[in-house]
Amino acid sequence: MMKLKNPDNLRIGIIGGGAAGFFAAVEIASIKTGCSVVILEKSDKLLSKVKISGGGRCNVTNACFDINELVKNYPRGSKELKSVFHRFSPADTINWYESKGVKLKTERDNRVFPESNNSETIINCFLSQSKKYNIEIIKNYPVKEIEKTEKGFLLNPFSKFAIEFDKIIFAQGGNSNPDFYKLVVNLGHSIVPPVSSLFTFNIDHHPLKGLEGISVDDAEIKLKDSKISEKGAILITHQGFSGPAILKLSAFGARIMNERKYNFTININWLPHIKNINSELQKLKSVNKNKKISAHSQFGLPFRLWQRFTELAKINEDLKWTEASKEKLYSLSEILVNCVFGITGKNIFKEEFVTAGGINLKEIDFKTMESKICKGLYFAGEVLDIDGITGGFNFQSAWSTAFIAARNISI
Repeated sequence: MMKLKNPDNLRIGIIGGGAAGFFAAVEIASIKTGCSVVILEKSDKLLSKVKISGGGRCNVTNACFDINELVKNYPRGSKELKSVFHRFSPADTINWYESKGVKLKTERDNRVFPESNNSETIINCFLSQSKKYNIEIIKNYPVKEIEKTEKGFLLNPFSKFAIEFDKIIFAQGGNSNPDFYKLVVNLGHSIVPPVSSLFTFNIDHHPLKGLEGISVDDAEIKLKDSKISEKGAILITHQGFSGPAILKLSAFGARIMNERKYNFTININWLPHIKNINSELQKLKSVNKNKKISAHSQFGLPFRLWQRFTELAKINEDLKWTEASKEKLYSLSEILVNCVFGITGKNIFKEEFVTAGGINLKEIDFKTMESKICKGLYFAGEVLDIDGITGGFNFQSAWSTAFIAARNISI
């Protein structure tokens, strides 16, 4: 059996060397100086998701300080997180990091980053705090089995590297493979089947091919045969579509899209701010009589995109507005406000990859983050059936659940 640095103290093991794991470890060690805190990471890399998030800048949180509005950014877990955020909010997160010497900045879209624009600032903060509070970090330690004992928990009991803890926090993150959760399933928990969230859309025969990199800032996208729709920026890519509106739709539609095996139809309104597109096209026809329809972009759309729309509407490049029939203008109007695309697959948005699914929330006491099934077992972060959209929301739920787990595990 492996020996810990302070074997005679209260021993708390944290499974997972990611965002939630490190946050919980630092909180526990800072308020309970007499206990032994150990982070167990299965790989040789620590805080790997922190490193790549936000394009390598680490989107720490979102400056959404209204809790009622904040929870709307979580497709799963919003009800449970409401009470959690009242105890540790984005404002508390900002104060926490700044108290550790990390200067933060809020950008116009409310995303919060370190002033350094470098995720290493956050990583170094955790590593320095871990050193300050004598937190033991064991890398390359995969936990393959957990045995519940009278005293607590024995990890990898049949190995010479077995470790015993009084209490443990499971903060191993999320994974789309159900086998990933077998440790806690063996301890009596059930899981909501995991599926991907936050992904981009692929199209086999892309009607907008050649327009990669073009974006429309204010579009509306709907998932056909559902009540799910989102507004925001859409980016045309080589494979299909990306951008904030796409990622948000993928989050709220994660389960439906999985059920449809990522073959589904979307409708895009490129001009949701226009109430009557047919009336607007008639106005353009009367004002631009002898001008060629495809020669000048309308409604502020990128010129090349406008040209492609006219091509899809089968409008000849020499056709003038005055020559446009009702049928031609109707075809154009449908493309502008009800453009149909058949999605044939997905790509993981690696920087913000999250999983919808995980530990059943009904089995967790959100006042303490302790298991209702297995005493002494706590949870934090994405291992739970909680996930948010992009913008710092997933890290915020990790910090908040870790904070509550830390404050209660050391009592």
